[in-house]
Amino acid sequence: MNIYFITPFPELVETLIRNNISNQGIKKNLVNIDIINLRDFSNNKHKQIDDEPYGGGSGMVMMCEPLFKAIEHCIDQSSHKPKIIFPSPKGKILDHSISESLSKENSLIFICGHYKGIDQRVIDKYVDSEISIGDYIISNGELSSMIVFDSIIRLVPGVLNDLNSAMTDSFVDDLLDAPYFTRPNEIDGLKVPDVLLSGNHQLIEDWKNSKKIEVTKDRRPDLWKKYKEKNK
Repeated sequence: MNIYFITPFPELVETLIRNNISNQGIKKNLVNIDIINLRDFSNNKHKQIDDEPYGGGSGMVMMCEPLFKAIEHCIDQSSHKPKIIFPSPKGKILDHSISESLSKENSLIFICGHYKGIDQRVIDKYVDSEISIGDYIISNGELSSMIVFDSIIRLVPGVLNDLNSAMTDSFVDDLLDAPYFTRPNEIDGLKVPDVLLSGNHQLIEDWKNSKKIEVTKDRRPDLWKKYKEKNK
């Protein structure tokens, strides 16, 4: 998988990548990451990549020309047609099904937005998917891109040492995950449930499933409703 990050702050992405699970994928030659400095594609002597919005209003908007050039550069470099992603509050809310689908792509381009966003013409011409990480705003697109990226890369076979672990996480089956315990068996009067010490794998599996249902019903009734509809 080839991943491109288009960003005016490449050092931020470099730091996040260095401390991310994706490093395992890079070391195993499963993932190639190219961080593109958007300012390298600016014709302005000050390397300007933003300007005031037409129609007035506060804030700045990332300009078309540098983004067009940077995107075309990534497309030219990629051996497969990339899917272009722009994290945006206007996008579809990220969920496991989106991450799973994108993990099967050969090439992805992330556009890291800033300020009031990017010129709409970039979205109209290039972007395949606008993805939202939730109903709130953060200060830069590097963080939101990395959240989307992290949710994808851990599903690429071989990146995690144990893919089965990822396949039992929350949301994989539309349920939240069961609670987990480890040593010691008891601390400050708090004990590990007896069933987890029983060695009976079927009982343990049944207990985990019941807990997943219990916590989902209690904390995410929307997920519980979705789960029931899919499992009628």
